[in-house]
Amino acid sequence: MSSEGTPESHLPTISDLHQPPVRKRSWISIVVYLVLAIALGLIVWRVYQNQQATKAAAANQAAALLGRPVPVQVTPVEQRPMPIFLTALGTVTPYMSVTVKARVSGELLPVKFTEGQQVRKGQTIMTIDPRPYKASLDQARGTLAHDQALLKNAQAEFARYKALYAAGVVSKETLDTDEANQGQYMGAIQADRAAIETAQLQLNWCSIQSPINGRIGLRLVDPGNIITANTTNLVIINQFQPIAVYFTLPENQLPQVLHKLITDKRMSVVAYDRGDVQKLTDGILMTADNQIDTTTGTAKLKAVFDNKDQALFPNQFVNIHLVMENRPTALVVPSAAIQTGLDGSYVWVVSKDAKGVQTAKRQVVTVALAEGQVTILDSGVQPGQSIVVDGADRLRNGQIVLTSMAKQRSGQGTGSASGQGTGSGAGLFTPPGTTPSQASAAGASATGEGKGTGNHHNKEQQ
Repeated sequence: MSSEGTPESHLPTISDLHQPPVRKRSWISIVVYLVLAIALGLIVWRVYQNQQATKAAAANQAAALLGRPVPVQVTPVEQRPMPIFLTALGTVTPYMSVTVKARVSGELLPVKFTEGQQVRKGQTIMTIDPRPYKASLDQARGTLAHDQALLKNAQAEFARYKALYAAGVVSKETLDTDEANQGQYMGAIQADRAAIETAQLQLNWCSIQSPINGRIGLRLVDPGNIITANTTNLVIINQFQPIAVYFTLPENQLPQVLHKLITDKRMSVVAYDRGDVQKLTDGILMTADNQIDTTTGTAKLKAVFDNKDQALFPNQFVNIHLVMENRPTALVVPSAAIQTGLDGSYVWVVSKDAKGVQTAKRQVVTVALAEGQVTILDSGVQPGQSIVVDGADRLRNGQIVLTSMAKQRSGQGTGSASGQGTGSGAGLFTPPGTTPSQASAAGASATGEGKGTGNHHNKEQQ
């Protein structure tokens, strides 16, 4: 304790003298927090203002774009005959195929054909050395002449012994022996004639002939080789005209095909190349197999083609279009016009309002068949209506449009099973109330878009 009576515990230390007051420190913290809160609020407010300004600008731009005509390319809905068909992948197979083999053994002489040439039924194409078989034939003929001479002598003896037997000079046993000898010689003569026929047949087989009409393949054996009968393959002949294509269909499609085959007796089949773009030739459905493959659940069918231009080649893969129905008044549109949404397929239809301004309208359609660059519709549009084929990504209901006719590619619109045909583009036309400068700008834009679309289709086809 001190002289003043104060306890030592109440005396201030050096650390206590340097500590700031607690109240002052609290006010500083509050001020810092307020400054940070105000700064954060200003930042949030600034961001909000920028977002509102961006939205307003976008809304103004959208409103401005909505009021401006959008250049598009259109094409009219066509109504023309079109087929409805089933598609399948098929393999071209020769209608008949023969692997030629020699029926006799011997040396192969120079061939009498050119590889790849067309041959007719019965035409000689190869020859086996005939000399051994000609010698066998001559030998058989000599044996026949020998036995015929013996038979003639036996007949003469029998006539003499018969007269002697009638006179009672010779016995019955001697007469019977001579008669038996005569029968032996007659049997030998029959065997000799059969031997001659066999030798003649083998000699004929030395000349190898084509069994069918067709194209001959590559030679499998060169002349000079020794051929073994019924063993060595010499050449393959395939019949190209007509030619067959085997293809498969799912078993659930088989009943309607068989019903139509029984009813119509004749169903058209069209063969396309492997890319399913170029039409090769037309044919008919021949028949279906008598059972379904249980491992794949498919049925095999056979179609036959005349193949006069030899567009089909054995073992070639082709796409088969089996025509089930021919619609005389089908609604046909380009496949590029078909869009897909939540409610299914739709197209943009361009029509004029009361003021003559062209606007676009979203129209739901029912697709019957899509094939390549054309699509057949069941409903949704009317013949002659203009539908958008390019520029649809910028459209909305009621959008004002500037239209130009789409330039159709050559080969579209023929009405064949491919869905392709011919057509030509038309010039630009301007809606009422459009200035020449707007029409010119829209035409230039549409022309550029049309070129881009055409290139895109070309790439797809390739």
